[in-house]
Order: sequence, then C-alpha cells, then structure tokens
Amino acid sequence: MTLHTPEFAADPHSAYQAMRDHHGPLVPLELAPGVPATLIIGYREALQILSDPLHFPADPREAQSDRAASCPVLPTMGWRPGAPRTTDPEYARNRSATTDCLNQVDLYALRATVERIASRRIDSFCEAGSADLLNQYSIPLTVEVVHEVLGFGPENGRRAFSALISLRNAADAASAQRGDEMLTAAIAETVAAKQIEPGTDVTSWLLQHGAAANEKALIDQVATLYVTGTEPTWNLIANTVLLLASDDRFGGELLGGALSIRDAIDEMLFTDPPVANSCFSYPRQPQIIGNTWLPVDQPVLISLAACNADPAAADGDRTGNRSHLSWGAGAHSCPAQSVAMVIAQEALDQLLDALPEVRLAVPETQLQWRTGGFHRALAALPVRFPPTPPLNLG
Repeated sequence: MTLHTPEFAADPHSAYQAMRDHHGPLVPLELAPGVPATLIIGYREALQILSDPLHFPADPREAQSDRAASCPVLPTMGWRPGAPRTTDPEYARNRSATTDCLNQVDLYALRATVERIASRRIDSFCEAGSADLLNQYSIPLTVEVVHEVLGFGPENGRRAFSALISLRNAADAASAQRGDEMLTAAIAETVAAKQIEPGTDVTSWLLQHGAAANEKALIDQVATLYVTGTEPTWNLIANTVLLLASDDRFGGELLGGALSIRDAIDEMLFTDPPVANSCFSYPRQPQIIGNTWLPVDQPVLISLAACNADPAAADGDRTGNRSHLSWGAGAHSCPAQSVAMVIAQEALDQLLDALPEVRLAVPETQLQWRTGGFHRALAALPVRFPPTPPLNLG
C-alpha cells in the first residue's frame, strides 16, 4: 500500500476507511519502493506515540544511515539540524528558541499586515467575477505575509519562493536537493543581512537568541519555519474556502451568524487538514502498540487526517471542538499555531467581506488534488462571484 498515487489524492478518506477495515489502527505501507513504514490511523494510538518521545524519537539519523541518497522521500523524512528532526538536549534548545521568537510576533500587527495584503490581492481580481483562489489569493498572500514575518527582503523573498516551488514540484531526490540548495542560499543571504542590520522579525530574533549551534543550524531553523509556514497555511485557506463554497449547511450557518470563520477552519482541520500525514518517529527498540510490534528504526508516520476521523474517538457535532491532531501533539506540536491561525482567519475574513457570494466555478468532483501522501493540497480553486469594484485599501 502506498500514499503517493493520484487515486489516493482524489479520495483519501475512502482509502483510510479501507485501511481501518483491513488493518485496524496500525497500517503497514511503503513510503517509497523498499521503504517500509507503519501508518498510525488510530487517535488513541497516535496520542500514545506523540506523547512518548523517549521511545519514539523524531531524530532519523540511525534509521537513515543505510538509506540511499536517491530515496525519493528522504528530503521529507531525512535528518536536519532544526527542532523537528532532533532530540534532547539539541531539540529543547532549538524548540525553545523557535517558540520564544514566534511569541514575539505582534499578532495585532500581523492581522493588519494580512488585511493590507489581502485587500491588494482581492482588488487584483474582484472586477473579473472569477478567480483561482489558490494561485491568485491563498498562495501569494501567504507567501508575502510569511516573508514579512521572517524578514525576507523582496529579492531574497522571490528566490526563496522560487526554491519552494522547486521543492514542491520535485520529481525525484536530485530535484529536491537542488531546490533545498536554492532555499538555503536565499536564507543564508537573509541571515547575513540581519547580522549587519537586524529588524523586528523572526530571523533577527533567532540570531539574537543565540541558541543555534552554528550558522548552518540557524539557516535550517529559518528554512523549516518557511517551508512549514507557507504551503500548509495556503492549503488551509484554500481548503476552508472550498468548504464554505461547497457545503450549503456550513455556508448558510456562517452567513446566519451561527458559525464563525474560526469554526469553519476548525472543521477543515478535522476533516481535511493541510498536513494529512506527518510526525515521523523512529523506535530505537522494538515497541508494541496495541497488539502490533513496531520494528527498530522503521519509520512510524501519524495520519493526522485519519486519526481525526477515528470512529473510536468521534464525538458527534464538532462545533467548538478543537481536539483534532492537525497541529500535532506532545513535544513536537506546531509552535506557530497562533501565527498560522491569524493569517488564515484574517485572509478568509477579508475574502468573505469583499466577496460574500463566492461559489465554485466547476463541480467539486472536477477539482484536482495534488499527488502526495503528506499533504492535502488542491492544484487550483476556480470560483465565480458577482463582479465587485476594488476597495483600494492595500
């Protein structure tokens, strides 16, 4: 069984249900040819693993020592010096620095930044009566906001985004490596500039924090924040727009005031989280979860999407319920939740204020989802709406 097929991308929920019927909460699969792994689709089992970094560490160095450099999933699951792929005390130092610096982000100022950029993006297509809200709105808005949060200048921002797209579209490990090198070079120039002239941004604060063991580790910290802060956020925005534009129940209650944009985002985080399968760990000794033994150093992957849908943990109406695992859990939970939520919520608020009658331009069944087992990502989101004059606020 594999996650990297067009069929899985088109209907992952049926695939998860078939896995549950045949295997229960732990599913054997291949991440790539010759790369066996276990996918966790049980909510309680996932919490057990995520809460036990001693027995399920995220550092893959021992596990990947015999992995060929050409392994297509190595760029996603391979070791890096940043917090998500390290263990104590290295992890604690990097995590503390990342959390401290993200906590310095002024969320009120961030909301104003998103509003300014969103207004400009909406003005660029509002008179046309149609748009691709992924490629014309969610992606450029998110990228521009994250560039400001991290302190990327215009040129390095363009280079970083070009590298990100290369990584996103990489067909093999060699292409991914080239994209990674491009991103590293762009961020290295930003770090060098901030050493000379620091600003009020996360890169400058990480430099001042001094927790990174060396410049390479600092660059990787910023790269991790960039990659994890952009694509998942723009997919969260786009996927929530899809929910609002296609689900009459949800759209009607939102307009009637019974539900909020935050409720819509949380519903999407439950049902179609932008990071569908993540949180790799690598048991150092054989571990038993339920009735299943997990082999030494074989990757364990949490299906955040499937765990959220676990019937054993389902609780009827989810309004106001934020017990989903879409931010992860335990030591490696996402440290940027507040920042990501402000970006997504304000982007959606601005869009629906300006264009409240957004509807899909094609049947939902005709929308294309990008192939890939780790994300839940549309290829485009074509919509229609009554043409509206620009606000000229951006």
